[in-house]
Amino acid sequence: MYKYVYDISKLSHSIIENYSGGFCCAVDATLGNGFDTDFLSEKFSKVYSFDIQKDAIENYEKNKKENVVLINDSHEFFGAYINEKIDCIMYNLGFLPGGNKEVTTTADTTMKSLQEGLAILNPGGIISIAVYVGHAEGLREKNLLLEYVGNIPKKEFGVMVHYFANRNNAPLLIIIEKNNK
Repeated sequence: MYKYVYDISKLSHSIIENYSGGFCCAVDATLGNGFDTDFLSEKFSKVYSFDIQKDAIENYEKNKKENVVLINDSHEFFGAYINEKIDCIMYNLGFLPGGNKEVTTTADTTMKSLQEGLAILNPGGIISIAVYVGHAEGLREKNLLLEYVGNIPKKEFGVMVHYFANRNNAPLLIIIEKNNK
């Protein structure tokens, strides 16, 4: 088993833990089964956690921590719920593991969400985007995201993409860091 080259979720957690510019407020843009929300709630004072699926919200609510705000809505509506600057935003795109594979994140809502996320991100803040390409919408998300992040101003944001070079249809991880100057 590999230590570094095996799980992009753990890699994103490590990057956030070691390089986030602050630990006040975070967003889990895709609650799912709650693993990223759990991680964020241990590191940040406040976590906003979004999911469009009521089942995901209800399942997580049973063990919800006090510093987590659950929002049963699309991540494209950050602005309707968040009125403060954010230190970290995590995306785990695709579908709910163990859930309905027909319900996925979409390229259009993800792009809208990312644009809002860049605007509310604190200097030194990090955005982590785990992109799963094993389905048609995931491939569309990947292509749009890579084109978009490749064109954001390098004086304002640093962008790094981690991907498995020797695996087909493997997930990739996009990290965006806002310049702290």
